Amino acid sequence: MKHLKAFLQLIRWPNLVFIVIAQGLFQWAVILPVYEHAQVPANLAGANLWWLMLASVCIAAAGNIINDYFDLNIDRVNKPEKVVIDKFVRRRWAIIWHLLLSGIGIGISFYLDTTSSIALLGWANTMCVVLLFVYSITLKKKLLIGNIVISLLTAWVILVVPFAESSQLLRQSALDVQKITRLSLLYGAFAFIISLIREVVKDIEDIDGDRRYGCKTMPIVWGIQASKIFTATWLVMLITTLIAVQLYVLTFGWWLSALYCVVAIIIPCLQSLMQLKRAFSPNDFHALSSRIKLVMLTGILSMMFFRWYVSDVLFM
Repeated sequence: MKHLKAFLQLIRWPNLVFIVIAQGLFQWAVILPVYEHAQVPANLAGANLWWLMLASVCIAAAGNIINDYFDLNIDRVNKPEKVVIDKFVRRRWAIIWHLLLSGIGIGISFYLDTTSSIALLGWANTMCVVLLFVYSITLKKKLLIGNIVISLLTAWVILVVPFAESSQLLRQSALDVQKITRLSLLYGAFAFIISLIREVVKDIEDIDGDRRYGCKTMPIVWGIQASKIFTATWLVMLITTLIAVQLYVLTFGWWLSALYCVVAIIIPCLQSLMQLKRAFSPNDFHALSSRIKLVMLTGILSMMFFRWYVSDVLFM
């Protein structure tokens, strides 16, 4: 049981649950209403959606393992109590699990390519595996590049769903492609921005270990204050955009949706901004990172309202 708990910690199981919720909700609440209205079958119908989610979970879990493998020395400085590799999981087994899970994720992706109308998913997810590996070796130690890569991959968790449906979207003229594209970009951009904010906050939290092992992350190169300003700028941009979106949806009478977004997303973002200003110690930045992660979850859950207001969505 102790080793199982350690393994679940190694693959960061809460993040994997996020992936399942995000992809399942986006398909159910955003994609399917448009398909049902046009009476067109979806590529991700039936078991295909579950296969896609399993592929994404395996690739993400493999990425988490290889990241911890190469981060072992840094983690011994920043968070020794959370180190799993060499304590509960041997290095050799970490590599084996990384290769196995990556192989399963890529294999499932190519399986979907060959057994459905989905195209190029195998190659796209192979690129994700490569990026996660290169990120773990070198990109995460470089100024901003690693943060951007992880943020793009976080956005891909959402965007892979419309990507898997792209062959149907291009083939079926009855489908409202623009509507799906707008909502895909909206949630993809949210995922990118909130992930970028959290990645920089985590870099500030981990500055001691990163500096000891020669990393060139933003807090080390620019300083903590400049990194806080960078993070605050993106938070302000996110808050402003979210307010604008709520003003827009209110024109459709989406009062419940707007109330949810204000209470569960915008206000926590404002609180994060205030918390960022006061943050000083690693514990402060860890608490801030946890709050931002909660905002990621509430943002994902907001997709439910597109199913709730399905008749309005079709005519937005």
